[in-house]
Amino acid sequence: MKNIENVTFDEIEIGASARLSRTLTIKDIELFAIVSGDVNPTHVDEEFAQSELFHKVVAHGMWGGSLISNLLGTELPGPGTIYLNQSLQFLAPVALGDTVTVVVKVIEKKPQQQHVVLECTVTNQSDVLVISGRAEVVAPTRKISRERVVLPEAEFRIKGRRYQQLITRTQDMEPIVTAVVCPVDTISLIGAIEAAKLGLIIPILIGPEDKIRQAAGKADIDLSSYQIIGTENSEEAALLAVAMARAGKAEALMKGSLHTDELMRAVVDPKLGLRGERRMSHVFAIDAPNYPRALFITDAALNIYPNLEAKRDIVQNAIDLAIALGNPEPRVAILSAVETVNPNIASTLDAAALCKMADRGQITGGILDGPLAFDNAVSAEAAKTKGIVSPVAGLADIFLVPDIEAGNMLAKQLEYLADAEMAGIVLGARVPIILTSRADKTIARLGSCAIALLLVRNAAAKKLLKV
Repeated sequence: MKNIENVTFDEIEIGASARLSRTLTIKDIELFAIVSGDVNPTHVDEEFAQSELFHKVVAHGMWGGSLISNLLGTELPGPGTIYLNQSLQFLAPVALGDTVTVVVKVIEKKPQQQHVVLECTVTNQSDVLVISGRAEVVAPTRKISRERVVLPEAEFRIKGRRYQQLITRTQDMEPIVTAVVCPVDTISLIGAIEAAKLGLIIPILIGPEDKIRQAAGKADIDLSSYQIIGTENSEEAALLAVAMARAGKAEALMKGSLHTDELMRAVVDPKLGLRGERRMSHVFAIDAPNYPRALFITDAALNIYPNLEAKRDIVQNAIDLAIALGNPEPRVAILSAVETVNPNIASTLDAAALCKMADRGQITGGILDGPLAFDNAVSAEAAKTKGIVSPVAGLADIFLVPDIEAGNMLAKQLEYLADAEMAGIVLGARVPIILTSRADKTIARLGSCAIALLLVRNAAAKKLLKV
């Protein structure tokens, strides 16, 4: 129906009725729970619901009540109706997949106040009465006809769902001993402790002990179960954490509340650091709600203006990470401002060279293409419009950015404008380094810890952790 039109008080006859039918879906239940805030596990927790009276998930009672309101407000009497009261009896549950028919029927008119009383019933596909009641409304006195408003399509964004999947994959793995460097604020300390509770890490808290305990006090965290190694300052904490990793006493490092530069100075020290065979690089493992797959951006935090040789290592690190996390042949989009090779844009030349290096076996395990502008990397339709034939366009898993500026801006735009979560990890060192922003939320830190655990315990990670 394109328009909705009311029935005025004078037009309404005793016995007039309206009806609608609706099939209950999980989306209906979830949307109603979101709007109402009613997360009664009978409606939203299948495991709990199995043990309850109905032994299955059922609709909120007022979901059926809202369908009655729908009829009153849009059909009988329709636009201009004022709800006065509603009485309902809930006689049977509405389960997922049930199709209900809602009927409102006029049983009384009160001319002095322009009130109308309606009988309201809801029956299921088996003609079982599930809701019965009465409504009293003020009926409109003037004719109203309006174009039916087209409602926006509701989309569910479950933040951090991919990190939850990674955490689930670690359930049978032994946690990794992790040197947590300077967890002297509540955000970084909570991240480490929550990761410990989930069995992802065994944290060793390194830093000024009084500040660590102050952060614990603010967050109401009991530190009696965790090892604390006190240091004078953050520089000393970074050096000690790196020394522990070199000695095999820590399987991973985790950045707390200190600058990345301060931690990485200790990590890259040529004599006492954790350099491996490859150049170290950072990868953002991003959970973007609107992107259909896991998304990796590299390098947005470590290498400022990488040359071709550095980019080769950065790409290979990211490919090996994706493989270790379950993607057998990740697709790599080498980003630039354009999708054609232009001698005046260095990143397009690097892209062409990297693709040829992959052809010659100098980069393995992934499918590379570039240069690609960002729209072509994420949208097959955009690539088709521009006449680009590519096995990567619209299907990219890994985004190699030209430099740290482009990468950082892209990652932060996704975080703040696309509601993405950002896990971060440094690859190419002797141990994985959990490197998140100081502003990152707990779920991103947990995701980063899960990635580190999977790398250490996964045989495919050997390429990433060579000494």
